[in-house]
Amino acid sequence: MKWAANLSLLFSEVPLLERFQAAKDAGFDAVEIQFPYEESLAKLIAAKEQANVEIVLINVPAGDLMQGGLGLACVPDRQTQFARALDECLIYAEGLQVSCVNVLSGRCEDHQALEHYQKTFEANLSKAADALQKINVLTSFEAINTIDMPNFLIHSADHLWDILDRLKHSNLKAQYDLYHMAMMDENLERDLTHYADKIGHIQFADCPGRNEPGTGKLDFQTLFSIIQQSAYAGSIGAEYRPRKKTNETLEWMNHERI
Repeated sequence: MKWAANLSLLFSEVPLLERFQAAKDAGFDAVEIQFPYEESLAKLIAAKEQANVEIVLINVPAGDLMQGGLGLACVPDRQTQFARALDECLIYAEGLQVSCVNVLSGRCEDHQALEHYQKTFEANLSKAADALQKINVLTSFEAINTIDMPNFLIHSADHLWDILDRLKHSNLKAQYDLYHMAMMDENLERDLTHYADKIGHIQFADCPGRNEPGTGKLDFQTLFSIIQQSAYAGSIGAEYRPRKKTNETLEWMNHERI
């Protein structure tokens, strides 16, 4: 299994640029970063190369989403801002040789305008997939639970598959987050078994709480075994909030590797 440490949440005991080496020392050969844009590209490249790790995932900048706002990708009057965000992401994705870029849909608080928001998101998602394809970077999008992020546009597994079926883009796959989908009471085992070929990236945290495996109700031994036996060929990102020092929460890495 190709594990990736999410440096936005793991190894927070040290500054971001030092987390690359901390992850490598802990046994990771790959990392992911939610939003790397506060650091210069040159410093990130140096940290990545010094630690000899691959960066498998970053997100397109999401505007005010993480501060409780609507975000960018699905918001009809923010298409110009999304285009600028995508341009910035392309520079980082190419410079960091990222494997996959994730597009966060954003929120729709006006349910009468839901169809307009949906069409806006799909148009922006297609543009992102086109642009990223030119630099050989996969595009993904994810469903996020509406308990942690109320009114998030994409919040179910079926919504992921429906969009993929509609857009039929060769450079687009779903990002499947075990934590978010468990929070929405989705059937994780079914999705990982039957839709593995539609998934471009997987992330996990235990549920509830979004902490390390063993702190909630998810059966990671079974889930990791299903992934291992499926058609999924991508990375598996550890995107949880450690309750202890990160190095004390990594027992799950002992799962048999492919």
